[in-house]
Amino acid sequence: MEIAVIGSGGWGTALAKLLSENGHAVTLWSFLPEEAAQLQRTRENPLLPGVRLPELAFTSDPACAAGKPVVVMASPSFAARSTAELVGPYLRQDAVLVSVAKGIEAGTSLRLSEIYEQVTGRTVAVLCGPSHAEEVGRGIPTGCVAASRDIRVAEMVQDIFMNDRFRVYASADVVGVELGAALKNVVALCAGICDGMGFGDNTKALLMTRGLTEIARLGVALGGKNESFAGLTGVGDLVVTCTSMHSRNRRAGILIGQGKDPKAAMDEVGAVVEGYYAAKSAHELAEKAGVEMPIAREAYAVLYEGRPPREAMQLLMTRDRRHEFEDAGW
Repeated sequence: MEIAVIGSGGWGTALAKLLSENGHAVTLWSFLPEEAAQLQRTRENPLLPGVRLPELAFTSDPACAAGKPVVVMASPSFAARSTAELVGPYLRQDAVLVSVAKGIEAGTSLRLSEIYEQVTGRTVAVLCGPSHAEEVGRGIPTGCVAASRDIRVAEMVQDIFMNDRFRVYASADVVGVELGAALKNVVALCAGICDGMGFGDNTKALLMTRGLTEIARLGVALGGKNESFAGLTGVGDLVVTCTSMHSRNRRAGILIGQGKDPKAAMDEVGAVVEGYYAAKSAHELAEKAGVEMPIAREAYAVLYEGRPPREAMQLLMTRDRRHEFEDAGW
């Protein structure tokens, strides 16, 4: 099958490599002509050092999407709409878009699949899961979820990507899969902040568990299924992003916990930190939905209002007492 991968960051490049190794004819699009030329010349993305790229086609021409039955959308959230507007005119009517980035659009709080549907009018599936590009590029066993409201589309995406090193499960819960994947970045930022302040395993376990509770609470309120948050794009993605130094969100959080300004921390990481943008969206979505998300609220206060991280932690630890579950069974 001919497939265009739109976005030549680490994740888009790793997936282009995987798809090529699965026997598909893959074109990898970069926004910058000089970047496309460099990839063509070196056959290596600096974001994936040591990963040799197969015989892909490289381009900066959005017309590469023309005629392709499947177009993989791998741009970060801040560029999702503008990128969709670039490639939209070239899409065939029955093209299936596969959204593989994790994020929420600032200002609208739309999920990325909603942006692509809105801009292009095409069918959109989602591929998410605990999947560092660095590891997928090296062929390390990984599992993800392909989600679509149409099971035939989900299973088609499953077939395109799946091999003996990349296992894909199908789901109909686009909302739950996408929100879990996007909002765990906020918790990962907070986990990094805790690491930067010198807290331990107990703190991280508390943060991850209660953070997942908040994500699921909001996700269900917005139409997701509770069980999705116990799956690969919920607890799975949360574990890998909160504990690994591959995670840009965790690395930025560590710097913030050590005293750096959030913007300076992101500059030092040198790549998109989706949790920064998702924190604002989570705060806005929680307010609109009337859902209590104290961790997300404090993340927003630290990132956007200048609250010191230690003060935010103290506020969380001294909240009024609660039952762990809303239905405690008494």
